[in-house]
Amino acid sequence: MVPTDDRQMWQELGLDLEAHDGLLSVLGQAYEDVYLRQPNRPRAMEYFDFVVSQIHGLRVRELLQAKERGRKVVAAFCVFVPEEVVLAAGGVLIGLCGGAEVGFDLAEQYLPQATCPLIKSFFGFKLARLCPYIELADLVVGETTCDGKKKAYESFHTLAPVHVMELPQMKNPADRVLWRAELARFVDRIEALTGNRITDDALREAVGVVNAKRRALARLAALRSADPAPISGLDALLVNQISFYDDPERFTAKVHELCDELEERVARGQGVTARGAPRILVSGSPMAIPNWKVPHVIESCGAVVVGEESCVGSRNFRDLVDEGPADREALLDAIAERQLRIECACFTPNAERADTVARMARELGAHGVVHYNLSFCTPYAAEALRLDRQLRGQGIRMMRLETDYSQDQAQVRTRVEAFLEMLAME
Repeated sequence: MVPTDDRQMWQELGLDLEAHDGLLSVLGQAYEDVYLRQPNRPRAMEYFDFVVSQIHGLRVRELLQAKERGRKVVAAFCVFVPEEVVLAAGGVLIGLCGGAEVGFDLAEQYLPQATCPLIKSFFGFKLARLCPYIELADLVVGETTCDGKKKAYESFHTLAPVHVMELPQMKNPADRVLWRAELARFVDRIEALTGNRITDDALREAVGVVNAKRRALARLAALRSADPAPISGLDALLVNQISFYDDPERFTAKVHELCDELEERVARGQGVTARGAPRILVSGSPMAIPNWKVPHVIESCGAVVVGEESCVGSRNFRDLVDEGPADREALLDAIAERQLRIECACFTPNAERADTVARMARELGAHGVVHYNLSFCTPYAAEALRLDRQLRGQGIRMMRLETDYSQDQAQVRTRVEAFLEMLAME
């Protein structure tokens, strides 16, 4: 039963209550089917289950209370939007809804039909009035990581206040100058929004908070190298997804609690599958809540996902911002440098990504790589072809899987089962 005060809150935010009730009902059933029926889950996952159960409830209320105290809420989709800057100005950075086939008919009034489902989804959630985060956000921050997003934000500007960061497409000296200038422009926008100047001390503290979150996620990732794996790929993905929504310091503490339990499991040789089960690294496009289809299919076929080379995965936490600089401008330099180490497919050339995927496969003991590509996401589709050749040259098998948010699990399962059979024969 949804609390009455939550319904009043949603109504005041302008949500379509009837449609929102339907969304929560579907999401709740999907979560039970995909997550709660998993055997042998870590006890510490109860916190993350609670977060999902309250993702449109308690967390939204916390953000509204923060706004009442004068804090501004900034919403974004991408790891290139620096949380450190928002925190240092006294704001809150929150992820947006974008992982379900919602409001696509409405979104196609603004976007071509052949558009990435992630882009259509965030439009659809807004137009269908189903995402409380977009309604309470004081600013939506976009970035030019692909042509689809770049053009979409032009139209989205008519629906919500938008700031777009221009991400360079290369990593030459001139591109680094451009990105550093974009970061300075973002600082100006956030300071104007919040009314707070970002000081040396505030930025240094914020860098520490976000780095601590990255360290916790990196600790979780490293524990997945054990055989048997102490946590499912589904649960690890969920933790990474929640990292974009939860209070960063509380989240960090809860991830460490989970890792403490996982270390005990590893010491006992306890896992979510039998020792020697097929181990898969998932690479490619990001997976926003509630996009759990691919890992769910893989793991329901008897394999375990041991890592994600993704923005909702290793790219989000792999590198830290240098905490050594003492002043604000040097810290901003360090933030910009850290972000340009992210191996997003928007960059050209992006040869380092293949090395990263191969290294992760070896470190995590993966038997194969599933390259997940959202439909109409050309940058990752193009890289998949080259990545496949490079991995094969190193003796690592890869399956290219392109899909969207539709219910095509049977087709995905057929391909995954064939891939796992091929791995078993080698």
